[in-house]
Amino acid sequence: MQVFTDLDEVPAGYGPSVVTIGNFDGVHRGHQAVLGRLVRLARGDGRAAVAVTFDPHPATVHRPDSAPEQLTGLAERLDLLAATGLDAVLVIPYTLEFAAQSPEEFVTRYLTGALGARSVVVGHDVRFGSGNAGTLATMVELGGEHGFEVVAVDDVGDCLPAASGPRQRWSSSAARALLAEGDVAQAADTLGRHHRVRGTVVHGDARGRELGFPTANLGDVVGMVPADGVYAGRLLRPGLAGREPGNPDVRLPAAISIGTNPTFDGVERRVEAYVLDRTDLDLYDEDVVLELVARLRPTLRFDGVEPLVAQMRADVAAAREILARPDGDGPRDAPLRASGDA
Repeated sequence: MQVFTDLDEVPAGYGPSVVTIGNFDGVHRGHQAVLGRLVRLARGDGRAAVAVTFDPHPATVHRPDSAPEQLTGLAERLDLLAATGLDAVLVIPYTLEFAAQSPEEFVTRYLTGALGARSVVVGHDVRFGSGNAGTLATMVELGGEHGFEVVAVDDVGDCLPAASGPRQRWSSSAARALLAEGDVAQAADTLGRHHRVRGTVVHGDARGRELGFPTANLGDVVGMVPADGVYAGRLLRPGLAGREPGNPDVRLPAAISIGTNPTFDGVERRVEAYVLDRTDLDLYDEDVVLELVARLRPTLRFDGVEPLVAQMRADVAAAREILARPDGDGPRDAPLRASGDA
């Protein structure tokens, strides 16, 4: 998949293409269905399948104090978009200057001018251009003027919210709500895969090693961190996968802890993973991905080291059991690439 981060990177005369527009945070099952339809349409017409997305998320520019936490970083988003079969993604740097363009300026500069769009696939609730003035009707009108058809798609699928209530469409907001409650299993049904966070392994206080459970502590975490608690999951090593794709240490079962270590009066929220039954790994300074499969329990405060260690042993046993099940693996697995690859 080609990735263009500037209009100057798009080859002259690119197209004809079938284009869609969106933030695609999380690239959840609704996104996947729409993108799959776009790819099939493009293949049937012998055209390029292209997605236009934005970085940073528009909400962080317009309302930085209340913008939602993003499910994925840009590198992960591009990996997930590539897995849908797209030929190219145009990542538009989102600024106030960009947002000030009229709907027609956006269409003629990016969709028809740069990408040679002959079909544009959008949802019924599409908004674009200055002040979100552009609507589906606007896009249809511009299509008639500039020579492209508009394919409007309905919301796809549904998911069960964490709290009791009516079912709703697959959405980034629904996935965020589930992760905020620690319900990574239900979030996986919305996302179509297990949720992941990425970071670099940094030195911690070595307390886990002293207790017999050495952990990899993540710094500079990218991706939405779920609610505090202990999770069954995996530690994935993209760098090793690139060098030695068949190495069994690329994908390791793990018990993952998120929280402040209240037993030791911790105040800093940490994300750390204990690779099951392994004390020989040296992961410092390595870029790793944590894949969260199931929440085992909330974060608890224990009255001393002995009950904590006993609970950690029980957590490891529970994680081992969950990860050994057929539904602890399978179709939710997403591509694993080194950071920045597309």
